[in-house]
Amino acid sequence: MLRSLQIFGSLALLQAVASQQIWDIWQTTWDRNMLFTYFQPTPDPINFVTPGAIGSADIVIDDSSVYQTVYGFGASLTDSSAELLNNLKVQNPGSYWQLMDYLFNATDAANSAGFSYIRVPLGATDFSANTYSYDDISGDTSLNNFNINAAPSDVFSVLQDILSINHMARFHIVPWSPPGWMKSGGTMRGGSLNTQYINTMANYLLKSVQAFSNKGIPIYAISIQNEPEYSDSTYPTCNMPVATEAQIGLALRTLSLVTDHNWVDAANYPVQLMQQAGSAFDGVSFHCYQGSVSDQASFTSQYPNKEVYFTECSGALGTDWWSDIKVFTYELFCCISYGSSSGLMWNLALDGSGQPLLPGTDSCGGGCRGVVQINSDGTWSVNQEFYSMAQASKAILPRDVGGPWGQRIGVSVGGSLDWALVVGAYKTGRVLSSDWNRYSMQSTTWNPQPVKATIEFRGMQATYTFPVGVTTLWWYAPN
Repeated sequence: MLRSLQIFGSLALLQAVASQQIWDIWQTTWDRNMLFTYFQPTPDPINFVTPGAIGSADIVIDDSSVYQTVYGFGASLTDSSAELLNNLKVQNPGSYWQLMDYLFNATDAANSAGFSYIRVPLGATDFSANTYSYDDISGDTSLNNFNINAAPSDVFSVLQDILSINHMARFHIVPWSPPGWMKSGGTMRGGSLNTQYINTMANYLLKSVQAFSNKGIPIYAISIQNEPEYSDSTYPTCNMPVATEAQIGLALRTLSLVTDHNWVDAANYPVQLMQQAGSAFDGVSFHCYQGSVSDQASFTSQYPNKEVYFTECSGALGTDWWSDIKVFTYELFCCISYGSSSGLMWNLALDGSGQPLLPGTDSCGGGCRGVVQINSDGTWSVNQEFYSMAQASKAILPRDVGGPWGQRIGVSVGGSLDWALVVGAYKTGRVLSSDWNRYSMQSTTWNPQPVKATIEFRGMQATYTFPVGVTTLWWYAPN
């Protein structure tokens, strides 16, 4: 019996050690020598061993603290993005499919970002060729003339191509404005919804969901109004008071409903909305243009059981590549740390001048940058937004077909350079309970020099020197 116990004990030790080895690394470095590059440590994996002295930074992973599920990263498929992508498909189909695979293939360990959360405007935005809704017939309160095909066919073609690559993709729809005839001033460009059309607008949104479904595009979530506290007379926008949005939500009650605005007002508009119509809204989504990511806590502290999404942030033309990546990865990390289940940028694709824009709009002063740049010669390149999100996406994608998404787990950083690394950690479960879970962490190095760090996990310790850049690591361990 003693010998059997010794053998069992040895096997258990070997299993514990073998499960705590880092074999897989994705990396983007500030000098661009690594650009979302996969490699394995050589000549050996990075082993978790008996703890010794800590590094300049000491990363402590606590998998006993498990938080929200993260459903993915991505961007908005505006009309402009869809037009550029479809033009690329016509001009250079091989290049188009190569790009789409690089963006959306979520197969485990594929050389791709696996973007899986896509926001789709309902009708025109500041990135459309013209101003339109799905029903522009004045006074059509029965919506007999509702027609989703008022949108460019490019939009639905690209969405269907995304689904053909990534069947796990989630689609979140939102209007920039109700039809103009429902609004003060009779135009989609600015103004507010006339309250006599509250039920009509609810039906308009329901018809939108049904129309997308009829095109084979399942809708995961819907927001009633993009940035409801903002109105601009140069492009589709709508000021929508809390009471109006609440009434539309109560009339609709159909899908995962979320309100949609900037961090700065997290303690007010979304809180008031939950007070007035909390039963109709599953959560909130935030944008980065005003306020701080920490403002999310003003909402989540009061409504910890409501869902949170981060759905828009745009880069600007002419800014520094590495500085942008640091800021974007920090914002994505922090929005997840404050409870978000997604991380999205604005336009999925634009050209090198931030075009095409809606004629006459004053938005994006200085030029917005897409996640992807598509050129008129049939070539493309990815921008800093891509690298920031791709590194994060690799940490949370399902390990197995039909398996669960990654969940945020506890992590802290100590040591003399505790400020030098911004770290997020995740656990991805498995379809079979006998398979080991995957654990991952993403780290951005803010220090101008590489940082030698120790990683503490379940009483064991690994050592790795993080270059100046963004690094995503994987390892496996039993439940």
